[in-house]
Amino acid sequence: MAYVAVKGGEAAIDNAHAWLAEERRGDPSVAEIEVAQIETQLGRAIDRAMGEGSLYDRKLAALAIKQAQGDGIEAAFLLRAYRTTLPRFNHALPIDTETMAARRRVSAVFKDLPGGQLLGPTYDYTHRLLDFSLATTGADSREVASETVAASQKMPRVHDILGHEGLIEPDHRTGAEPGDLTREPLSFPAGRDIRLQALARGDEGFLLAMGYSTQRGYGGTHPFAGEIRQGTVAVEIVPEELGFALDIGDIEITECQMVNQFAGSKTTPPQFTRGYGLVFGTSDRRAMSMALVDRAMRAAELGEDTNAPAQDIEFVLYHSDNIEATGFVEHLKLPHYVDFQSELESIRRIREASATTE
Repeated sequence: MAYVAVKGGEAAIDNAHAWLAEERRGDPSVAEIEVAQIETQLGRAIDRAMGEGSLYDRKLAALAIKQAQGDGIEAAFLLRAYRTTLPRFNHALPIDTETMAARRRVSAVFKDLPGGQLLGPTYDYTHRLLDFSLATTGADSREVASETVAASQKMPRVHDILGHEGLIEPDHRTGAEPGDLTREPLSFPAGRDIRLQALARGDEGFLLAMGYSTQRGYGGTHPFAGEIRQGTVAVEIVPEELGFALDIGDIEITECQMVNQFAGSKTTPPQFTRGYGLVFGTSDRRAMSMALVDRAMRAAELGEDTNAPAQDIEFVLYHSDNIEATGFVEHLKLPHYVDFQSELESIRRIREASATTE
């Protein structure tokens, strides 16, 4: 059955698109923002769009942000839609973050780390005061000091240090082929491979709220930031016709290993357990939130009580995807004339029946 009231609306839609393009351009007397400017100067917005869009491409992310007028969710939506048009010709090997060319590497549990600590480019120690010099083009000419640990120089992980004494759970690598959330719909029970994929592209605000809830007692596990490292890692593939690995480029990532207390169980002695986060680009907040929620969702497998929202795997995974959430929320503004008329008539009948019985 067609919605008669919206027939002939194509012209209105075309006009809406034209008006949107005019709004996107803004004041013609002001120079149009270029994609290259967005790519090089709005790095955090780029990183978030790539993460939630499940596509690592800084130029395309910059274009999506421009097209979406800075709307991060819309930009991520554009990237996901574009991603579905791309052929898949190979799978990358697991990246080795131990050989990361790190710009930032900090630990909240050990002061003196093998390889040292690097503050890197961070807002952690800024005063959060508006810098009005940035309002003047070209005024920000301060010298920048950079320090990077070469990719060939391995940095031992904090959990390896604890692992030497058997104080932290070991890696649980099965060697099995991980699932692919971008090609198969989410289903339950969801293994940790799928859970981590969902968290990696989940809405940052939602992940932050869930992570914060665990610290406020809703599934709290007394976390410590074992290690956070940010930098570039090589991506390698093994072409079938060659049979050996080829380095196809580098990507920027942030990795977080969260260390959590565990009282032990009948089969496992008291030890530290881990939550893990790995995200595109530079984002301590996103990687830490992911690690907190990952650990919270492991409660059942560790024999802990599961009575908090962050520990409810189905709740977290179904509601962390802002693209899917946007679709369900925004569909409410589409025409529902027939449905509403039906409910309106139902309410009228109920009221009439109620008045008659009185």
